[in-house]
Amino acid sequence: MKDVATPSSPMKTTNLKIGLLVLASAFVIAMLVYSNRITAKLLTHEQQVVDLYAKSYEYITSDRASSGDFSFLFEEVIGTIDFPVILTDVHDNPLYWKNVKVDTSLTLDQQREVVRPLLPVMDRHNKPIKIALNDTTVLNYVHYGESDLIVQLRWLPVWEILLAAVFIFVAYVGFTTIKRTEQSNIWVGMAKETAHQLGTPLSSIIGWLERARADGEHIPAVAESLQEIGNDIERLNKVAARFSKIGSRPDLKDEDLAEVIRGVIAYIAKRIPRSGKRVDLIIATPGEFRAFINRDLFEWVVENLMKNALDAMEGPSGRVTFHLTQSGRRTTIDVTDTGKGIDPRFHKDVFRPGYSTKQRGWGLGLSLSKRIIEEYHKGKLFVKQSTPGEGTTFRIRLG
Repeated sequence: MKDVATPSSPMKTTNLKIGLLVLASAFVIAMLVYSNRITAKLLTHEQQVVDLYAKSYEYITSDRASSGDFSFLFEEVIGTIDFPVILTDVHDNPLYWKNVKVDTSLTLDQQREVVRPLLPVMDRHNKPIKIALNDTTVLNYVHYGESDLIVQLRWLPVWEILLAAVFIFVAYVGFTTIKRTEQSNIWVGMAKETAHQLGTPLSSIIGWLERARADGEHIPAVAESLQEIGNDIERLNKVAARFSKIGSRPDLKDEDLAEVIRGVIAYIAKRIPRSGKRVDLIIATPGEFRAFINRDLFEWVVENLMKNALDAMEGPSGRVTFHLTQSGRRTTIDVTDTGKGIDPRFHKDVFRPGYSTKQRGWGLGLSLSKRIIEEYHKGKLFVKQSTPGEGTTFRIRLG
């Protein structure tokens, strides 16, 4: 029911969200770089160990090797290896393996058949190392895989991203909760203070009205004016009562929604001529539609929607139509106007506090209405449909 406008966004909120996103992104990037550096160092270390193993084996098979004890090769070098290693001949027949899970109850040939399929898996990660005699004759190949630590480090970035996502989610939820709490406190404080501020002058005006009635009730024109003033004062008392209910648990009673809406229509209809517009206010679905509501607060919502519709009408005439439907405990009220409509991009923004397309006003009407319906009546208020230049339909869903 409001036309397209560019709402003023709270810069502090935006900057906080951007800062939070930048901080989380920097955290992820730093951890990725750090883990990649560690992984690269460990891979280099493992390759050096395998090279040592290969050169040691190459040495003991060369003519330079003496007939001494070479048990240190298996006890000191290979004993320190914590990743899978398989020594094969030139035809990739397994001769020796370490850190490979093989059932020791099998025969040696059976164990070799179990180990053989692991060779191409290892070779996909690491190129086999040749053991050559005099740099010409290849004697063996050393195939090696990755240690558990390397595998864990490869998964580290995934866990980092998940942790960062959790961090962002928790921070966002916390920020949103804090923001909603602050907004709620502002709403309640403003409403209570407004009710308090209205109370004192209203009491005084009521006293002066009674005195004026005593002096002017014998003059018909004056008596009629005083009657209208009395009605407006009664309305102001109702507004003060509405504000006083904000922040308190409302008393919900079984009411006829159509009758409540008709009451608001009667009040608004008397004030339409002052705006110079000819607007038809229609309940298109006659009948009784009952629901548990707080009458004062629900009237406020209907009044806000109707005033919003009137403000959205640019021509000299228009129409506001109420369609009510009921299915079981669910009641739906569609409020349709023939105003200038809302751009689809701003369907959610119209409920944001401070959003307004009018030069005057605080942009609190629809936000307050949504709060009343959703928090106090456990229902929903949203833009069902809107087309710029054609009109808007707001939907209230209760039950």
